[in-house]
Amino acid sequence: MSSFFSTPGAQKKRKRDSDGPTNKRQQARPRHPPSKPQAAPKKRVERDEEISGSDSDSGPGEDDDVPASEEEEDEDERDETAAQKRLRLATQYLSRVREEVEATEWDAEQIDKDMIAARLEDDVAESKGKVFRHVASEIDLDSRPTMFRDNTHTMTSVALCAPFIYLVTKDSQLIKYRLQPPPDEQYKQTTRKKPKRQAPPRKRPQRVALVKGKHTRAGDKNFKGHVGQILCVAASDDGKYVATGGDDKRIVVWDSSLKPLRVFAQHRDAVTGLVFRRNSHQMYSCSKDRTIRVWNCEALAFVENLFGHADSALDVDALALERLVSVGARDRTVRLWKVPDETQLVFRASSGTGDKKKQVDLGVDPNSLAATGSLDRVSYIDENHFITGSDNGCISLWTLSKKKPLDTIVRAHGLEDPLPYSEATAEKKPSPKAIPPPQPRGITSLRALPYSDLILSGSTDGFIRVWKFEEKEKKLESIGILGQPSKEIAVNGFVDEVSGDAMDLGDEDEAHGASVAPTEPYRIKGVVNDIAVISRGKAGDNETFTVVCAVGKQHRLGNWGPDIKGAKNGAVVFELRKKGRKGGVKGGAV
Repeated sequence: MSSFFSTPGAQKKRKRDSDGPTNKRQQARPRHPPSKPQAAPKKRVERDEEISGSDSDSGPGEDDDVPASEEEEDEDERDETAAQKRLRLATQYLSRVREEVEATEWDAEQIDKDMIAARLEDDVAESKGKVFRHVASEIDLDSRPTMFRDNTHTMTSVALCAPFIYLVTKDSQLIKYRLQPPPDEQYKQTTRKKPKRQAPPRKRPQRVALVKGKHTRAGDKNFKGHVGQILCVAASDDGKYVATGGDDKRIVVWDSSLKPLRVFAQHRDAVTGLVFRRNSHQMYSCSKDRTIRVWNCEALAFVENLFGHADSALDVDALALERLVSVGARDRTVRLWKVPDETQLVFRASSGTGDKKKQVDLGVDPNSLAATGSLDRVSYIDENHFITGSDNGCISLWTLSKKKPLDTIVRAHGLEDPLPYSEATAEKKPSPKAIPPPQPRGITSLRALPYSDLILSGSTDGFIRVWKFEEKEKKLESIGILGQPSKEIAVNGFVDEVSGDAMDLGDEDEAHGASVAPTEPYRIKGVVNDIAVISRGKAGDNETFTVVCAVGKQHRLGNWGPDIKGAKNGAVVFELRKKGRKGGVKGGAV
């Protein structure tokens, strides 16, 4: 019986003999290395050669035929690192492709442009704003619009994050729509047999979700929603966050399914503008309390407050850098904020009347030359240029290197209709001097396609004007109207030349069924309160540009405005394509 102090014989290990060798291999090899250290590798090499020679079936003289250059290349391949190996293989691949191209007489430069690496570099450069695109002259403006609406009040703002549209209204509604795909992608051929008759493409955006605020919860601080009119909306580039602001002094952050995540109530007056920084979840807001605030939607936290405006901040815009530009209404200043440096640049608007002597010579009433009273709209073109719109109908082009505008378009949307005698005075036989001269139409919406020369503007006349930014000459040029590519209409007083039979987009059925002459522009009945534009598809002939306009009976910031006959609340969609590509649908409308 075994114990702790005794071990059975079966479990005892055999003690090795340290004096003699344990196997034959130890007998063959010497115990200690030889006195000459250089002799050992020679014996080992000879032994390896003997083993390899015994295993191979080749003759004794075949190893001598291997050239020395191949042996050196094999040694270099064994010594190279993984990165060097990848570089060598890539170089060999490119040389092989170049030889194939030269053999087939193809354009090597065109193939290099189509390579994946070059395309990725272009996409990254475009997202960072290093590529400026010239697309204004290439777009075909002859597109039939589609109007869609729900039982809502005035549409105040719109945001686009393809393929979704976000619209807000004065009755506290946030509505999410889905854009229809292009016609050639709606009905894909799944069988070999071609259908006899294909259904017409769908045009009206599809409603996905709707959220409505409650005015009765105004005193409830825990209510996650709006309790007043919603005046602005913004969506992040990835579609993860949607933010809305209203006259209830609240900013509500929503997720993609319109579920409220957080309510910010730091502003002391109505929130008039929101924007996300490109490729980021950083958000900027402006308010009638004359402040600009910075938010982090990913952390759902307030970052900092920016002061400087002497009046209500009505609009704000931003691009990829940590900079934003805002307008201060009746302080008539544009301020560019550099958030990391905590500095700002101030630009002061001019009178906006242009050359009075030249305008009078053109037949314009001097009393119609209204000066700039309020800066209402602002939009970035690129990191160095931006545009503003004012209440006297002027669109101004600015740059960071000058305090005054580079160019100004006076009365961009023409003059308002003159008042009839019955509304101007109560006299039975009034004099012509009793009727006030018509005033310019104010700019109610302004938007530029980022990092391009395409600019869109809207007002109370119902026309979406298209402008081109001349990068070399540093000026703005009129391209036309959405729905009419002709340039025959002048900038000043063009409304008088437009036929009264212009298309009325008051109803969607009327818009689809009306037959309009190709030279007549499309008139949208209502106030264009906001414009959003994005590029869909890959750059090239297949690229499309989607323009969505928020339309209402009233101005977004109040109940004032002209009494437009037949005006309706809703939104209008334009699908624009380049001039070189036109499918079966006129103008490529979706």
